[in-house]
Amino acid sequence: MALWPLTRRGSAAGALALTAALALTACGSDTGGTGTATTDASASAAGGAQLVKPGKLTVCTNIPYEPFQFKDASGKVVGFDVDIVDLAAKKLGVEQEIVDIDFAVIKSGAAMAAKKCDVAAAGMTITPERQQNIDFSVPYFDATQALLAKKGTGATSLEDVKAKNLKLGAQASTTGLDYVKKQGFDPTEYADSPKELLALQAGQADVIVQDLPVVLTWLKKPDVAEKFELIASLDTGEQYGVGLKKGADPVLLKTINDEITKAKSDGTYEEIFVKWFGKKPGELG
Repeated sequence: MALWPLTRRGSAAGALALTAALALTACGSDTGGTGTATTDASASAAGGAQLVKPGKLTVCTNIPYEPFQFKDASGKVVGFDVDIVDLAAKKLGVEQEIVDIDFAVIKSGAAMAAKKCDVAAAGMTITPERQQNIDFSVPYFDATQALLAKKGTGATSLEDVKAKNLKLGAQASTTGLDYVKKQGFDPTEYADSPKELLALQAGQADVIVQDLPVVLTWLKKPDVAEKFELIASLDTGEQYGVGLKKGADPVLLKTINDEITKAKSDGTYEEIFVKWFGKKPGELG
């Protein structure tokens, strides 16, 4: 969701982006989100930024991907990504509104092209493939992949996973999946991170690859920590970025970049980081 992570999500061809965008436009606005974005790009302007919905910074994401974006006990979507984007929303003088949508539609650029949202914040790794279809903000998170395994496997690396013929699982459309495939693996793919964890718990997989922060969040839960363990971190050199429509509105892009840069310099970023990860930047690994 690390991925995205720097990790989370895999690339889509330009043809897929165009097809998905047309499909989204045709099928209307029922995406399972909290609001519906108008298709009139000139409907509103906040601080000079053109937004798809008046008074709102509409954000596409894929829930749940704790701690980046997930629903709290009250049903409100919260998380690290939410707080980061909120910096730009407040600067523009608008409210953030979140649309929950399939990640493949986000990473392909189709969601923004079809005016379902202004930006995407979904633990999305900046990759050359994705940059063909969407623009990215400056990086706001350095991601690392991790291997979570049932206790007792004796594995401490991907090499051990292969040598012991362990069943490997990965989240579909993620950079974690791409990484292990490049290492010669053919993992079972799961639609989202909760399904991936369920597969591990059900014994369908012996080991899964996922963004490190997501794995660390899972291990805070007693039922997970009792039976599973982090066996390795994979430094894949990934960075997350906020995604925007290709040829992004320069005012919106500049506002997001400026607010991320400012937050990193004035201590706000560190406060948000500690809030969601319990550690300072650079201390997660």
